[in-house]
Amino acid sequence: MKFIITGSGGCVNTPKPLCQCSICVQAREKGHPYSRHGCSLYLEDIGLLIDTPEDICDAINATNIKYIDNIMYSHWHPDHTLGMRIIEQLRLEWLDYYDGIKPQNPINIFALKEVMNDLNAIGNKFGSFLDFYESMSLIKRVVVEQSIIINDIKITLVPVKSEHPTSIFIFESKDKKLVYAPCDCFPFPSDEIIKNADILVIGNTVIGYKLKNEKVITKQHPMFQGLHNMEQIINIAKNMNIDSIIITHIEEDWSKSYDDYLLLEKQYSNLKFAFDKMIIEL
Repeated sequence: MKFIITGSGGCVNTPKPLCQCSICVQAREKGHPYSRHGCSLYLEDIGLLIDTPEDICDAINATNIKYIDNIMYSHWHPDHTLGMRIIEQLRLEWLDYYDGIKPQNPINIFALKEVMNDLNAIGNKFGSFLDFYESMSLIKRVVVEQSIIINDIKITLVPVKSEHPTSIFIFESKDKKLVYAPCDCFPFPSDEIIKNADILVIGNTVIGYKLKNEKVITKQHPMFQGLHNMEQIINIAKNMNIDSIIITHIEEDWSKSYDDYLLLEKQYSNLKFAFDKMIIEL
């Protein structure tokens, strides 16, 4: 399996629009890997994209992805869904549309039932955006009960017991396993299928206690009622017997540059920080 981190940023991209902090200024000047698109992941083997943040079009172009046949959604939050207009750009040929020629290869849209219900509610006074796209033969919606198999890759969607429907993803093929938990994965599920994975790619993590604008927090800060700290991430991997960790969904608020993360990695034996275009092969 070949995965590509198409976006390693958080709910706020790096650089943040208008921000003149040193991290954002550096990201504008140097670009990749100091800059970060919204959080998303691509599995090349089956042309699968997970989530569509607002800048997903730029992220796809930057990564030079050649095809997308499937899109999965983790949850409805805007930073993971509001780039869904990419569906039009992937499949709609306007010249064919005006000649009455419909696309013959709709994109499969996968999600757990509760997440799909939330996705179907995204729209305007005319109705659901996904209804609109399906009526134009751009997509086909598929509700996943628990797991699906595409080619030889098994994908299991595990719900998270959070305030709103959210899922994490377990990819399995040829005795290899990767767990992708990009956002809202607190508290982390303890399902048996997650155990013994080769890699855990996880977000929802506050990296350090000294943050943007010299703000210093403690473990008692309200953020930790819904986000993990680094110690908890290490313990999750240990308790689930997972070999390696990659932290994604990296917020601009953590006030660390790409160079800072490279230095921080040296403190750990089995942990890396994601960056855009990062390739993970299993």
